[in-house]
Amino acid sequence: MSEKPHIIIFNVDEWRGDVLGHLGNLAAETPHLDQLAKNEGVSFSNAFCQNPVCTPSRCSFMTGWYPHVRGHRTMFHMLHHDHGEPNLLKILKDNGYFVWWGFRNDLIPARQDPKEVCDIQYWPSKEDIARWGHKWKPNLHTSAKKWRGKPDSDTYYSFFAGKLDTMGDDIYFDFDWAMILGVIDFIRNYKGEKPLCIYLALANPHPPYGIEEPWYSKINRKALPSRKKTPQDWTTKPSLLKGIYERQKLQAWTEHRWNELRATYYGMCARLDHQFGLVMEELKKAGYYDDSAIFFFSDHGDFTGDYGLVEKTQNTFEDCLTNVPFIIKPPKNIPAKSRVCNAMVELVDFSATVYALTGIEPGYSHFGKNLLPLLKGETEIHRDAVFCEGGRLYGEEHAMEKESKSGQRPSGLYWPRVALQTTDESPYHGKATMCRTQDFKYVRRLYEQDELYDLNKDPEELNNIIDDPAYSEILSSLKEKLLTWYVETCDVVPFETDMRF
Repeated sequence: MSEKPHIIIFNVDEWRGDVLGHLGNLAAETPHLDQLAKNEGVSFSNAFCQNPVCTPSRCSFMTGWYPHVRGHRTMFHMLHHDHGEPNLLKILKDNGYFVWWGFRNDLIPARQDPKEVCDIQYWPSKEDIARWGHKWKPNLHTSAKKWRGKPDSDTYYSFFAGKLDTMGDDIYFDFDWAMILGVIDFIRNYKGEKPLCIYLALANPHPPYGIEEPWYSKINRKALPSRKKTPQDWTTKPSLLKGIYERQKLQAWTEHRWNELRATYYGMCARLDHQFGLVMEELKKAGYYDDSAIFFFSDHGDFTGDYGLVEKTQNTFEDCLTNVPFIIKPPKNIPAKSRVCNAMVELVDFSATVYALTGIEPGYSHFGKNLLPLLKGETEIHRDAVFCEGGRLYGEEHAMEKESKSGQRPSGLYWPRVALQTTDESPYHGKATMCRTQDFKYVRRLYEQDELYDLNKDPEELNNIIDDPAYSEILSSLKEKLLTWYVETCDVVPFETDMRF
């Protein structure tokens, strides 16, 4: 083994934190992840992202910065090396790692050369696809007309594609399968001396919700946990939720239909678990597994029927959106106390843990906290609160995501949400920040009523008690935590100083 461990990052998109068998979800088919948590790693049940959509979250966990530090609050503001913004992948590459990136890009600007941050920007060649014996299957976004229904139907904005036709193939060959088969080829053929960093940035279980057999039928519909209820009164919830609820037009859906959608989402997670197992097996065969630090996590979650909604939002912080799976297996020289750990952790802790494992001094200030003491079982306490943020200021047009052209048109899948983000006519997209402890969740909203939930009495976050005088002391303490956090993390000072004269 080299002096540094291999770093394997299995990063999925939009996987809720509760869809894991070892966390007690009887409908989740995740045997490989369950075994990892039971025998070799630690699964953090209280892991939270720092923004509930893709790009801001990835910019956050790849830097250890919160979105507010440099304004990474939209899908169209990424990590700029030319602006002095760090990137974990580049730091690993600059410190002797061979970096393979399965190229799903929600991280760097299109104009930046990916070779600045990785050695291989992987995309399958025609020869790869011919060797595997598969053909590309229709992309669910570009082929949406085939499964969406008519514009006035209650399926048009549901994202529900259902069972996918493999057209005689044994798999529905899509982006994720291409990345999995590509990284397996790479692991089998890598002969270099450098330690590896493999970054698998996969697409599932991001909607549209669609999956092939056997995963489509693998989920026991009767075992699905109950959905979180649709609020009877939306006035105490953020206006964006009501706006999306009205536009998605899913009010008439029966529980049977919701269960089919949810089971399809669970099937997408089950296929990812299977693919995770394939990659782990190849690491073992190649002799890399024992010396690898394995990180499995999602960038954010998904409504999947909770509150009568699908997809996600950019400035609301329900646990189904902010609580994510996060499992770590350290290299064999660091014995892990395998378990489900209930400590409060954040995705910014990911990069801090990589720096601790590799002994790399990143050369910039960050706010992640090393998770090694938790992995070793030396403590069960990490943070007393976690934070997530999103939204924008009134008039902040460059943060409206107008670049999402399909989201501006009613024909676009994302129109129910994105079109509301581009107007100041109502506070649909106002700036907000969450402070969550084990027992309470407080959300400070700039233009709307704040939120406070007693998570023990109200785990579904339906009863906003912000005006309840019985909770005044708790509210005051959460506001103090939020203020302290902002003061501690409001900026970063570069390590390189300037001459004054």
